Amino acid sequence: MENGESDKLSWEISVPLFKTGVILKDLGIALGIPFGLLIILLLVISGGDISSKGVLYPLMSIGILFLLSFLFIMALYGGRYAAGYVIDNRGILNYTQQSQRKKNTSVNLMLVIIGFLTGKPSAAGTGLLAQSKQSVFVRWNEIRKVKIHPDSMTIIIKGGFACKIAIFCNADNFMSVRNTIMARFNVNGE
Repeated sequence: MENGESDKLSWEISVPLFKTGVILKDLGIALGIPFGLLIILLLVISGGDISSKGVLYPLMSIGILFLLSFLFIMALYGGRYAAGYVIDNRGILNYTQQSQRKKNTSVNLMLVIIGFLTGKPSAAGTGLLAQSKQSVFVRWNEIRKVKIHPDSMTIIIKGGFACKIAIFCNADNFMSVRNTIMARFNVNGE
């Protein structure tokens, strides 16, 4: 909601992770492509016989990993993403709300420590990268593409390399957020 300044919008929102189309699509890309390719590769190697020990064990492991990940997210975060936004004359800030930020920091630190202790730099890097993305700011002149999803009251902002923000709105602020972004984007981006 607006906080008194005519040029500034700010609000916080809690979004269900497993019921929001934008999040599900990104999860599908991030997890579905690599694991889907792995499953296809296993099926091709086995000739379609998933009962063989060489294929059944990895497929079960993937299924168990997905289940444990789902349960972990539900237990730790309640299956929700707690986001906050500030839109002003400089650009758009997307941040993780304080309560979830603390949990994220603990998980990210655990990943970094486990990565270093086990000699797995990719795990440590994942923790560091995730920690750095708890707050993302995009200046108006960095925005390259805006995609509006009115049915879900979501606006996707794409900036420079690997910069993407999903702006989740509510019924009270969707139109004002949309109009503000489009006015700034049309002036600066198109």
